[in-house]
Amino acid sequence: MDLAGKKILLTGGDGFLGRFVQRELVQSGVRQEDIRIPHHLENDLRVWENCEEAVRGVDLVIHLAASVGGIGFNQRNPGVLFYDNMIMGAHLMEAAHRYPVEKFIQIGTVCAYPKFTPVPFKEDNLWDGYPEETNAPYGVAKKALLVMAQAYREQYDLNAIYLLPVNLYGPGDNFDLEDSHVIPALIRKCVEAMDSGSEEVTVWGTGKPTREFLFVEDCARGIVLAARHYDEPQPVNLGSGEEISIGGLVNLIARISGFEGKLRWDTTRPDGQPRRCLDTQRAMKFGFTAEVSFEEGLTRTIQWFRENRDRIL
Repeated sequence: MDLAGKKILLTGGDGFLGRFVQRELVQSGVRQEDIRIPHHLENDLRVWENCEEAVRGVDLVIHLAASVGGIGFNQRNPGVLFYDNMIMGAHLMEAAHRYPVEKFIQIGTVCAYPKFTPVPFKEDNLWDGYPEETNAPYGVAKKALLVMAQAYREQYDLNAIYLLPVNLYGPGDNFDLEDSHVIPALIRKCVEAMDSGSEEVTVWGTGKPTREFLFVEDCARGIVLAARHYDEPQPVNLGSGEEISIGGLVNLIARISGFEGKLRWDTTRPDGQPRRCLDTQRAMKFGFTAEVSFEEGLTRTIQWFRENRDRIL
């Protein structure tokens, strides 16, 4: 798909990932005025009429908008996570086929994978079991949208593709401890402990689970590459291919940020899924590989948080 001259609907375009996708689209030849971003306060995508209006006249839909958070947020809001994510995606895809658009990109989640998926996670493993319990309402809602995309491709010839990014991080992430993911939460705890003179940081769980992380700029580049070069029904993983334990992650963030105090593990808190690491060979077929090393990405994220903390907190 040649993106130049295309009208693009980018839901979630003013969010963490969306701002980087905007930039990547412009760098790929899309005019800024051709990118339509429905701001959630005025355009609630849980409402059918808003989705109809948003989709009219566009060539490509990139659906990033989501209700999402870390483990604590997931535990408090399972119904919200299921309903919001399911209904937004369903409304938008139905509108996209009715009007119609040339292409629809649904962003999925690594949380859709079964709790005990063999590592590295292959896209064909998606249906081999139930997701980890704290992520299940979010993951199942997103996975249902894969079924919808494939069904609409079969019945209505909608060119709908489905991408599965692994855990993202980077500048502009959510650093609110009530609903943030693990990397921004750990960065904030370490930086604030140093500034306050505290000699201890409390970390959730045991530190034994492993995770894979993808720098947000790399993810944005992968999404735009898929928009241009991928048109198949099979889901595609987007990841870095590098796995690290939560314990190793905490030590790395402490070292880069300069925190030299004690790490206290609160084992009453859940660990989440035991392991996460993706097989990314399918994405390589349309030219995607991660470029930003984990240490470089963490360094840039920590620096951004320090420079912007007073503004965002």
